[in-house]
This record gives sequence, structure tokens and C-alpha cells, in this order.
Amino acid sequence: MGVLTGLQPERVFYYFEELTKIPHGSGNTKEISDYLAAFAAEHGLAWEQDASNNIIIRKAASAGYENAPTVILQGHCDMVCEKKPGSAHDFSKDPLKLGVDGDEIYAEDTTLGGDDGIAVAYMMAILEDDTLAHPALEAVVTTDEEIGLLGAAALDTSSLKGKMLLNLDSEEEGILTVSCAGGMTSVMKLPVRRDEVAGVQYRVEITGLVGGHSGAEIDKNRSNANNLMGRLLHGLNLRMDYALAELEGGSKDNAITRNCAAEIVIDEAEKSVMQEYLQELQGQLRGEYCGSDDGITINVQKLGSGAAPALNPASMQKVLFFLMNLPNGVQKMSAQIPGLVETSLNLGILKLEPDCLTAVSSVRSSVGSAKDALGERLEYLTEFLGGEYHAEGAYPAWEYRADTPLQKLAVSAYEELFGKMPKVEAIHAGLECGLFYEKIPGLDSISFGPDMKDIHTTEERLSISSTERTYRYLLKILEKIR
Repeated sequence: MGVLTGLQPERVFYYFEELTKIPHGSGNTKEISDYLAAFAAEHGLAWEQDASNNIIIRKAASAGYENAPTVILQGHCDMVCEKKPGSAHDFSKDPLKLGVDGDEIYAEDTTLGGDDGIAVAYMMAILEDDTLAHPALEAVVTTDEEIGLLGAAALDTSSLKGKMLLNLDSEEEGILTVSCAGGMTSVMKLPVRRDEVAGVQYRVEITGLVGGHSGAEIDKNRSNANNLMGRLLHGLNLRMDYALAELEGGSKDNAITRNCAAEIVIDEAEKSVMQEYLQELQGQLRGEYCGSDDGITINVQKLGSGAAPALNPASMQKVLFFLMNLPNGVQKMSAQIPGLVETSLNLGILKLEPDCLTAVSSVRSSVGSAKDALGERLEYLTEFLGGEYHAEGAYPAWEYRADTPLQKLAVSAYEELFGKMPKVEAIHAGLECGLFYEKIPGLDSISFGPDMKDIHTTEERLSISSTERTYRYLLKILEKIR
């Protein structure tokens, strides 16, 4: 028996648990795509799979719905792979270890992949059930969404007949998302030079941050460990001489960085200056981020003595200037939609390599020109310091349209089921709807999903009761599309 056996809706949780047994981090989706193809073949459903491991599964309309418009059900099968420090979990081969805590499902020491495994489980449960009332369905499962919507960007949509799309990649029940930001990944590389520097080597690490999704949670005043490390290194440089040997923080550009570590070489006589400053800075940061990152901690560990290749003075000053002037976080709020972030960026990856500093930021905006302008700002800063810049994985915004037929139907279905109105909102996070909107003229889309929290972190949780209600809601929408 599975960990989720007995939870309702039974088949949704059965398939969700089966999916967690298959490694499916971004860039590693062949096995899960093949599993979905085998599922389609087993159930006598038409399917097609492309070179990017995207898969489309088709199911004919149920009796009485033969003349209803075809509906596209859509979600992605890849997940963000994060684990707690010290965890031995191998995302390339190990199944996730699920647990249930009251109304919540979690994975031990790792991300859960509820984003967006629950969408795939919903689709599989519907596709196998011949008792449901629904129009003709095109279940579209894309890949590599978490690293730039790459699967959706590569997908050939010419065979799709649907003009209504239900995207199942939202994380708050009772909210219908009808617009999202566009974005891109900005990659910056600064050349550096090193000298052999003798002294005492220390590892300085910033930990204890909450982290989170760089779109949905960028406005929650959560600190970014990479940016804090830039401030730390600059502040230390104002107080004492040291050399920077190593620097690394984050592994995903779209996750707010929780940890960043640096290795520095100092004169042992400066040890007390370093310790006093780091203790002072820790207190300042906890005060500045009180209520959002109360647990910010700066750890110091002595590594040994001797000579190490560290940045020469010119390269070090260039790196410090770059980190202190690199923008991060919310840049502009929307003037049209109250409370909506219009433009932001997140320094998700920072790594000092032997001959260059690599920095990767996720840039988002619901206004295309603002996104481009922010990219140009990063490019100018990088090239001014002698570095190289390029953008990759660009995706369009999903433009806001009010009161479309699908929106009205979805609102009506929610009222019928729950006796209250859902919220209709735009979000700052990126959704694949923008790419489908661009590729399929006249497409009418909404996005919704069950309650999840702390996605893209090891604290990720999926609500069991919300999953059940959202499934009923999904079925109700399909039932009403005649």
C-alpha cells in the first residue's frame, strides 16, 4: 500500500504517488514522459510525444458532449529539485519519500513536486475514468517549465483543436488566474584573475533564509542570500584586508536563494575584526527582515592556513562593485492592478569559477518593454565591467482580458459548487499560458489549482482537502462546457 492510499479522490492521489516514484527534475523528463505514453497506450487513448518529451493525450467526448468545444487540459511534469543540507537523496534515481501531516502531504528532506505533479495526476484520473461528463479533451503535459518554460516553447501546437485551455499550475484555491508576467533568464559573466595569497582561510556562510518562488513570493520581503553576501563582502572590505577565494550560492535562477558561502583568506590578526563585524551584521539583517527572515544566520568556520588562489585586488573590487550595484527584487508595482508586481528580478545563482564570476538572474515583467529595459540594464553593468551578457529562455506575458466566456463559466461553476465567488487575478509568476496564448490565436485560458505552500523549497506542502475540492471544481467546469 502507498503512503497516500485511502486519501480522496483516490485515483488522483494514486497517480500523484506513482509520479513521485519517478525521478523528474527539470532536464530529466524522458522517463516520466514515457510513463505517460505507456499510460495512454494502456487505456486505448491517442497520444503523441515530441523530442522535448512533451506529450499530448487525447480522449473523445462523452455521450451528449459530441458537439461541445474541445478543451485543453495543461500542466508540466518537471519539478524543482531542492534538498536539505546533508540529505543523501539523489534526484536522478531516488523516489521521493512522502509523508502525511494532518491535511498536508510533504516529502522528507526534499521538494515535493506538487508543482506541478498534481496537475498531471488530475489529468490521468480524468483520462482513465469513462463515467465522467466532458467535452473532447487534449491533455498536454509539458517539460522543463521550471527552467524557462522550455517544453511549452518547443511544443508544436498545430495539431491542437482546443480553443479553451485549463492550466492547472496555480497554488492557491479559490483564485482564477487570468494573466501572468513574461520573463527571461539573464546570464552574466565577469572575467577575473587570481594570485596565490597566503594566510588563514575561513568559510563564511549565510543560512537560515526562507527562500521561495522568485515570482509569487518576490514581494514578501524575503532576503536573498546572494545579495546579502555581496553586502557582507563589501562591508568586510571596508573594515579589513582579505582576499576572496570562493563564492557560491543558489542553484535555480527562479528560486530565492536561501544559502550562500564564501571562502576568504585573512591575516590572523584581523580575526577579531571579522568576527565582530559578522556578528554585528547578523543582528542588523535580522532586524531588517524581522517577520520574513528572522532566522538569518552567519556562520564562520576556520579551514586552515597556507596559500590559496584568490582574486587579485582589481578583480576583487570589480566583483564587489558588481554585487553592490546589481539590482534585485521588486523594481515596479503595477499601476493598473493594485497589489500586482509589474517588474522584478532575482539573483538565483552566483558562482566564482577559476576565471570568471557567473551570476544568473530571473527577470520578470508583465510589460514587455520593461522586461527588455531591465535586461539592458544588466547587460550595461556587466559589459561596463568587461564581462559578457546573454539572455535565454525568454517567454511572453499572458495579456489580461476581462470577462471572457471561459472566465464567466469558471466563475459560475465555482459559485454553484461553493456558494461564493472566486477571486479573478493576475500574477507576477510566469505561466505557460503566455506561450499557448501566443501560439494559438483566439485561445481563452484560465489557470487554477489546489492550495500549496513553500513551493520550490524543502518545506513544500500540498493540501489534501483542497486537492479534493479543486478536482471537483475541475470536473464541474468540464461538465458545464457543452
